[in-house]
Amino acid sequence: MLFLIMIVNLISDTVTKPSNKMLEAMLSAEVGDDVFKEDPTVNDFEEKVASLFEKEAALFFPSGTMTNQTAIKIHTQPGEQIICDHYSHIFNYEGGGVSFNSGVSCKMISGDRGRITADQIIESINPPDFYHSPKTSLVCLENTTNKGGGAIYDLNEIVRIRELCSKKKLGLHLDGARLWNALEVTNENPKQYGELFDTISLCLSKGLGCPVGSVLVGSKKNIDKALRIRKVFGGGMRQAGYLAAAGSYALKHHRRDLNSDHRKAKEIAIALKKCSYVNEINPVETNIIIFSLKNQYDEVTFVEKLKNKNILIMSLGKGKLRMVTHRDYTDDQHTYLLKILTKIEYSD
Repeated sequence: MLFLIMIVNLISDTVTKPSNKMLEAMLSAEVGDDVFKEDPTVNDFEEKVASLFEKEAALFFPSGTMTNQTAIKIHTQPGEQIICDHYSHIFNYEGGGVSFNSGVSCKMISGDRGRITADQIIESINPPDFYHSPKTSLVCLENTTNKGGGAIYDLNEIVRIRELCSKKKLGLHLDGARLWNALEVTNENPKQYGELFDTISLCLSKGLGCPVGSVLVGSKKNIDKALRIRKVFGGGMRQAGYLAAAGSYALKHHRRDLNSDHRKAKEIAIALKKCSYVNEINPVETNIIIFSLKNQYDEVTFVEKLKNKNILIMSLGKGKLRMVTHRDYTDDQHTYLLKILTKIEYSD
């Protein structure tokens, strides 16, 4: 008799796999050579995403890191400086690409769970005529914030940041890896973001469930630059329509499902609040739960205890732990997790 072992993987929403219907859409895609811009499925997908955000153009990439790094290179010159939160993905989790690929430095701001304000930004802009310090050329925001626990930006604050960037002639880029999650919560229109940002990076392989892919949207001028930079980064793909078809399917069928991920994340937070070993839980707005244990408990041991119950989560270090809900996290897995969290025995 074959017994199936339930593995609950909450390390990230990147662990999702294509559904059967998504695979059908991929296999039926009409493809060509996208390096020569001759893949009809990719071309159609790029037009759809650009239209969704009311931008002039879009470009399909293998990864979100590459879209972010491309955008930074578009907006900056070597020796310049960008402004971002100290939790930002572009600084912490992109392998030092900001300095390696573009030769720029980061001016870090300590915001609210990864979110910075116009008032903080204006204090961080270097005087343009003071040649001893780097020239400030770009502001990068992240929505939702990864290390900040899925926090969502207030659109009104982004409007103020846009006004400041326009006044100071700074570029404004959005790392929108989980912007799809934010949009489901706020019911804001993607076009509002298209109006505010010069470039936006949009990931497909997280909550939307695609196997690969990210899209950069912007003006035609910027996307023309992005095409050349993508080539330099080695990001050109041939019959990429199979992957773009997954993106098209996800945008049509998977966006609303993100609300289920958010509901489950909030239910996990409620369960954790009842656990004696938990010290603090970040506010849960979307699909990321970040929490810490009381001082007498060790997070490495806690992660191992859950692993022994076939539950996988991530340690962020410095006492913080992370769970991320996603479309492959089933109702049965959710029930099992909630049960284990309340029954787990923890000793010093």
